[in-house]
Amino acid sequence: MAAHRPLHVLHAYKTYLPETEGGIPAAIRSLAAGLSPGCESRVLATRRPGAPRQVRVDGVAVDRALALGSAFSLPLAPLYPLRLRALARGADLLALHAPFPLADLGVLAGLPKGLPLVVHWHAEIVGRRLARALVAPAIRATLARAGRIVVSHPGIVEASPWLSPLRGKCRVVPYGVDAEAWATLPPEDAPIVQALRQERPRLVVAVGRLVPYKGFEGLIEAFATVRGQLAIVGEGPLRPRLAARIAALGLSGRVELAGRLERPALRRLLHAARVFAFPSVSVAEAFGIAQLEAMACGLPVVNTALPTAVPWVARDGREGLTVPPGDPGALAVAISALLDDPPRAEALGAAARERVRRDFSEAGFCAGVLAVWQEALAAAAGGG
Repeated sequence: MAAHRPLHVLHAYKTYLPETEGGIPAAIRSLAAGLSPGCESRVLATRRPGAPRQVRVDGVAVDRALALGSAFSLPLAPLYPLRLRALARGADLLALHAPFPLADLGVLAGLPKGLPLVVHWHAEIVGRRLARALVAPAIRATLARAGRIVVSHPGIVEASPWLSPLRGKCRVVPYGVDAEAWATLPPEDAPIVQALRQERPRLVVAVGRLVPYKGFEGLIEAFATVRGQLAIVGEGPLRPRLAARIAALGLSGRVELAGRLERPALRRLLHAARVFAFPSVSVAEAFGIAQLEAMACGLPVVNTALPTAVPWVARDGREGLTVPPGDPGALAVAISALLDDPPRAEALGAAARERVRRDFSEAGFCAGVLAVWQEALAAAAGGG
């Protein structure tokens, strides 16, 4: 690579903006923006039939392989591995965002010799035992080929049967967000937020894909006894089931499936809320970037005691309250405790905002990842 040109990085994942939001696309966007112009990013994702093959998002080129459908929440894009192999020829480094088995198949098909590969291990692979067994050889081949593996918390390495044998390759880089962008409310948004607070004075917000491991069914059940309002932001396959549960519990006037919101609308909703709920029930939830965004807005968090980074991000009694996963009753008690005690909620929210500014900055995240990439480049250049 010539010293005068930027590092060309190819990011590989199943979905990306503008079609989907979520933690992993947000992390990729942060890296693409935060490391420019020293790094020139390209993203390979998938697309629905009829969507354009190539788009630009925030100035970043996004290539998208056609997905004919989906199975087990994974796009069925048969040409993705070949497209990955082709685009890798023009890259200086491949950042593979796992889990996504089609990208692993692309690695198995063959990458350019000497191309540094860094795996960003965003979540543990759980459930679907047969499917996991089928893709296991490709995943192990990717991890063996990788020069470095990035995780968000050291506990993820020790708890993972995939990563613990490779701990020497693993590097810990916690996620980060632009705290000021979330904390700062534009003047024109202030009356909108005030109106929302008047309309829903005990508002609780949750954000995430509508999938089982997010724990939204239990959160909805909790609101049968919580005196307040709930907005769940996100889309996903569980939407009909969640809507039916809301109706069955008679909560249609207080619990809303708000769908996908653009960042300005989500920021307004978070500033209007009193509590942020993060009720995930599985180790598939490794960190929870949505927690950081809510904390940056000054919200206390009610999260769950998963053996991942989730309860470390917002700590029990310091930036929020932590309850056992899969326990609607405990969720209800914790949320009600904060809604009923505004001074306590505000103190935890202020501590949450400060923690994000201090420990989870977007600049720190980008610098940490760049250091790992440079380590992988040096190892590849030296044959290590």
